[in-house]
Amino acid sequence: MRIIHTADWHLGRILFGVHLTSDQEFLLDRLFDIIKESEATALFIAGDIYDRAVPPPEAVRLLDDFLSRVIDDLAIPVVVIAGNHDSPDRLGFASRILETRGLFVRGPASTSVWVTDLGDEHGPVSIYALPFAEPSVVREVLDDQDLMDHQRAMAERIARIQKDMNKKQRSILVAHAFVAGSEESESERPLAVGGSAAVDSDLFACFDYVALGHLHRSQKAGNDCIRYSGSLMPYSFSESRYEKSVNLVTLGAKGHCEVKPIPLVPRRRLRIIEGFMDEILKGPGPDENPDDYIQVSLWDTTPILDALGRLRQIYPNLLHIERPHLIRDGALSGHKGDHRKMGDKELFAAFYKEVTGQSLSPSMETSYTDIVNALYLKNREAGV
Repeated sequence: MRIIHTADWHLGRILFGVHLTSDQEFLLDRLFDIIKESEATALFIAGDIYDRAVPPPEAVRLLDDFLSRVIDDLAIPVVVIAGNHDSPDRLGFASRILETRGLFVRGPASTSVWVTDLGDEHGPVSIYALPFAEPSVVREVLDDQDLMDHQRAMAERIARIQKDMNKKQRSILVAHAFVAGSEESESERPLAVGGSAAVDSDLFACFDYVALGHLHRSQKAGNDCIRYSGSLMPYSFSESRYEKSVNLVTLGAKGHCEVKPIPLVPRRRLRIIEGFMDEILKGPGPDENPDDYIQVSLWDTTPILDALGRLRQIYPNLLHIERPHLIRDGALSGHKGDHRKMGDKELFAAFYKEVTGQSLSPSMETSYTDIVNALYLKNREAGV
C-alpha cells in the first residue's frame, strides 16, 4: 500500500497582508502530480485544511477543485480530518454522502470509533482517524470528567480504538496533535494556553504508521513510523530554511513502513536578506529570484527615507523590514526583546508590570489562563 501523507495546508492564509491562495494552488497542482507519478493508492490529509474556521470562498473553491480531481481522475480514497484551525462541523458537512465516493471526512469528535478498511494485495488495512478536539470537548462527548488535558483525552480515545482493534490486521492512524519532544515553528497556533498540550508518542505504539498534523516542520515524532509531514508551504520567515515536503509511505505485508519525503518546491520561496541598505539595493545574486517573498533585516542604525518603497523596486514581493538595532536597544533598556516572539501570557505580564510596576502573582496567571481558554472555546463554537 502506497500512501501520500500531507497536512497543514492552511488554505486562505494571509502573510503580511498578502493572500497566498495562488501560491497554494500552485503547490496543490504539484501535489496532484506527485500522487499520480508515485502511483499512490490513498491520500491522507491530517488536519488544518483551512487557516480559519470560516474560510474565504476562494479557499473553499480551491479545496473543492483539488479533491474533485483526485477522486474523479485518480480514483483513490482520501481521508481528511479537522485540525485546530478548522471548524469541525463545517468541514464534516455531508461526510456520510461523500464516503460513497471514497472521500472520508472526519470533523467533530464522536463517541464511536471511526474505522474503514482499505487494502492491497496483502490484505486489508484498518484506517483510524482522530480529528482534533479540545479536552473539554472530548470530556463532554465521552462523558468522562477525568479527561482534563490533551494527554488523558488522547489516551482515552486511543484506548477505545484498541478495544475493538484487530491486532492481526495492519493499521494506520491519522491524527492532529502535538507530540512531546517535537520541534515547533512560529506559524503554529498553540493547542492550549498555559497547560500542556503535548501527548506522549508511546500512545501510538499500536499502529503501524501514524500520519500526524499540526507541526509545520517535517519530522519524526518518536520513531520512523510516527511522522509529521509538515505544512504545504512556509507560513513564517522562521521556516525559510526548511524544505517542505509530503511523505510517501509504503506499507509492507507485515506492517513495516518505509517513508520517503518528496519535496514541494514553491513558486516563490520565503527568504531573509540581511545587510546595509546600499548593499541590498545592488540587487539579487545570479541564483536568487527577485520575485521571492522577502524579509529584509537592515543593519543601518541611521534613519532611512522610504526604505520599503526603494527596496520594492528591486524585490516586488518584499513583505517586511526588520531593524535589529531597535530590538537590541529595547532589550538594553529593560524590555525582553522582540515582542512578536513573546507568548500571549508574556505580553500580558509585561503590560501589567508596565502599568502597575508589579509582577503577576501565580493566582493572577491562573485566572488569566482560565479566561483566555474560555474565550478561545467560545470563539471556536461561534466559528471565529
